[in-house]
Formats: sequence, structure tokens, C-alpha cells
Amino acid sequence: MMNINVCPTCGSNQIHKVHRNWIGSFRGEQYTVPDLEFYECPNCGERIFDPGAMRRIQEYSPAYAASSNTPVQAPL
Repeated sequence: MMNINVCPTCGSNQIHKVHRNWIGSFRGEQYTVPDLEFYECPNCGERIFDPGAMRRIQEYSPAYAASSNTPVQAPL
């Protein structure tokens, strides 16, 4: 995991690493990634995800459920 001390959005030094369930949505369908580790700024709400966190989000996202090689297309 990377080490971030200053929020890149607002410059606050209050940004910190959190571990908690993260809720995302795709096409109106909510999904939860349990115990995800990421940085969050309490000042502006910015969230920063490292590559490992992004992989975990992709594992749980319905956008990647059909096939890991085929991107999901938007409805016409």
C-alpha cells in the first residue's frame, strides 16, 4: 500500500488509511467490497485506491462479472 500524507485534492494533512466495507454501484445495482483498505480525507471526502484495492473492487463489481476480458458496454 502506498503512503499518503497530504490529500491531493484539498491539501489537508488529515488524510488517513481506512479499512471498511466499501459500497459501489453499477447500472443501479449496489455491491459491497468487504474490508477494503484505502485512503480517505475527512476534510473533502477524497478517496484514493491503490492498485490492490482497485483489483478487489473489480473482483466484486458486476461490471466485470460477465468476463474479465470483455468490457461491459453501455445500453443503446
